[in-house]
Amino acid sequence: MNVLVINCGSSSLKFQLINSESEKVLAKGLCERIGIDGSLTYQPEGGEKVKSDKAMPTHTEAIQFVIDALTDEMTGVVKSLNEIGAVGHRVVHGGEKFANSVVITDEVIKAIEECNDLAPLHNPANLIGIRACQKLMPGTPMVAVFDTAFHQTMPEKAYMYGLPYEYYEKYKVRRYGFHGTSHSFVSKRAAELAGKPYESLKTIVCHLGNGASICAVENGKSVDTSMGLTPLEGLVMGTRSGDIDPAILEFIAKKEDLDIAGLMNMLNKKSGVYGLSNYLSSDFRDLSAGAESGNKPAEIALDVFCYRVAKYVGAYAAAMNGVDVIAFTAGIGENSDIVREKVIDCLGYLGITLDKEANSKRGEEVLISTPESKVQVFIIPTNEELAIARETVALV
Repeated sequence: MNVLVINCGSSSLKFQLINSESEKVLAKGLCERIGIDGSLTYQPEGGEKVKSDKAMPTHTEAIQFVIDALTDEMTGVVKSLNEIGAVGHRVVHGGEKFANSVVITDEVIKAIEECNDLAPLHNPANLIGIRACQKLMPGTPMVAVFDTAFHQTMPEKAYMYGLPYEYYEKYKVRRYGFHGTSHSFVSKRAAELAGKPYESLKTIVCHLGNGASICAVENGKSVDTSMGLTPLEGLVMGTRSGDIDPAILEFIAKKEDLDIAGLMNMLNKKSGVYGLSNYLSSDFRDLSAGAESGNKPAEIALDVFCYRVAKYVGAYAAAMNGVDVIAFTAGIGENSDIVREKVIDCLGYLGITLDKEANSKRGEEVLISTPESKVQVFIIPTNEELAIARETVALV
């Protein structure tokens, strides 16, 4: 079966067409600037990447251009829509309504809409993509795969906040966590690489990208994760603050004359390593180069990021009363040897020893701990699109 995987944003749409038997990516691409002027980047397997400007007033036109590219006589990879057996949609927030991926129905769409308040920037865009696909591919089964679903196994002691209980009862204010598709994929792959049953391991997955989160996976289930009601909580990230003293908000609001919107913009877009580096960059390549050249804010930003990761790893080792495997994934986790080394340097008490030569590798599966290490540490490239395709095939 060929599965079309869709990751829809408010003005963009990523896609991959994956053959479920071979798990090869037949084609992939990106629609950008939807609703403005529009462009499509398309790359078939083994072919060149081609970018073309196309007017995309809505996501429906974007989906149509994707279908046209996939079925094009010259560069397409399928002859017709009949060769696409299902569509898997990434949906950011499923609230408490969805603990698993589901086949999309009218009832499912309504339930996703009811979670819009929890992810106002993401869920409405995800729904737009679903409806556009339904319009153009009415006979094709579709599946919603939720970022939050994997974390629905967390116990109350992990997901409840120290707030009045009425806010949970009335508004479902609690920790939900994100990157669930990645945490699930990587933790399962870590068990395979370790050669041990998934249901018997204590694993900590460090998904470190511009958005970053850590997850404790015990016996195959998420038991805690660093992101919360929204993706703002937890680690210091590219431009997001992560955990802070809530009273800071009132303090800065008064000093800078900021309203709620201004504060949220500051926390989401001007903070993290970008803010810490005195607005040098949110790219860790720039931060590393800056630190090496003596840029003090860049050095501080790197150290704070790595320290926060190490603190969460230690917390989750305590939460699970031990850890067997640690996995680094996503853009920073897969490619920054400096970040991995700085984090692991803080974890000697767990009996971890680093193989520095192995740690110099980038973007490939590799064991970076030594044979003597009491905890196995891996680099494992994440593949959320493949995970979505697998979930989709399992349901349809």
